[in-house]
Amino acid sequence: MKLSDFDFDLPEALIATRPASPRSAARLLVAEGDGIADRVVRDLADILQPGDRLVLNDTRVIPARLSGTRTRETGQGPATARIEATLLEPRPDGTWAALMKPLRKVREGEEIRFSDRLSARVERIAGGQADLRFNLAGDDFDAALAEAGDMPLPPYIAALRAPDAQDKTDYQTVWARRAGAVAAPTASLHFDAQLLARLAARGVTFTHVTLHVGAGTFLPVKVEDVTTHRMHAEWGEVTESAAAEINATKAAGGRVIPVGTTALRLIETAARSGRVEPWRGPTDIFIYPGFAFHVTDALITNFHLPKSTLLMLVSALMGSERMRRVYAHAVASGYRFFSYGDASLLIP
Repeated sequence: MKLSDFDFDLPEALIATRPASPRSAARLLVAEGDGIADRVVRDLADILQPGDRLVLNDTRVIPARLSGTRTRETGQGPATARIEATLLEPRPDGTWAALMKPLRKVREGEEIRFSDRLSARVERIAGGQADLRFNLAGDDFDAALAEAGDMPLPPYIAALRAPDAQDKTDYQTVWARRAGAVAAPTASLHFDAQLLARLAARGVTFTHVTLHVGAGTFLPVKVEDVTTHRMHAEWGEVTESAAAEINATKAAGGRVIPVGTTALRLIETAARSGRVEPWRGPTDIFIYPGFAFHVTDALITNFHLPKSTLLMLVSALMGSERMRRVYAHAVASGYRFFSYGDASLLIP
């Protein structure tokens, strides 16, 4: 498999910079077998069947994008430079890995002030990243970060507009619970309370798992032989009760349908034995055509970037030629792409 096998032309006008409102008003492409139907997300309450189980990622996105300043004494007096930071993940030693812009203006040992309450010392610089030690921890850190930070919009949205206050609502799922992600599980953004209630009334059940989505989800694939690509690791958890619920649905003949590629990657990580086992820790599972799915029966997901690992994942589920036809239909029909875009229901 070559990287070029997963390329396609996408007009920039189809990149969504705002979500549909209400959430469940987004368009939904349903691909089942060889058929394609154009629907709306709220139609899921009619499309899904009693006994189906949706697997939902309950990670919570932190406002990881920070703007601050560092000050140095020079012969001409204090010199101040503006520094942008995007938090990536916490380190075991209590620091945060971060991307810094411009990194060349930062030195180890310097303090960067992000607000009156929040500052950080640059502990290390290596590999194009910095490790930051903040002056606050726990609930105090969370509160100060919520005040000072912006949502870390994906690069393809941030290139078209700056994040704003509305994104703190829009870029968060309605069931977000466990803070730690620096990117949203975006297929889940289409669900609102009304749709969840209608699905429950239909007899659809829900299981919550956690995968803290990292910024590595946006890293491009740089190798032509895609099988040699190394995935970034992300921390996840499938509890004992979540595993039992999923296995019970499979045993009863119901369908297990992850909402989003993050939930899919996590439950397939936990199911390498053939059934879902409790799981807690990092996963770097890479799913591309030829992958053996053990638990996923269908997938709700957005439309993904050309040459991305996410496009490889859906091609593994549906078949590469089938996905080429699905994406050609989506482009020709004006579906909105990427994180704030429209959705698809993929049923192999």
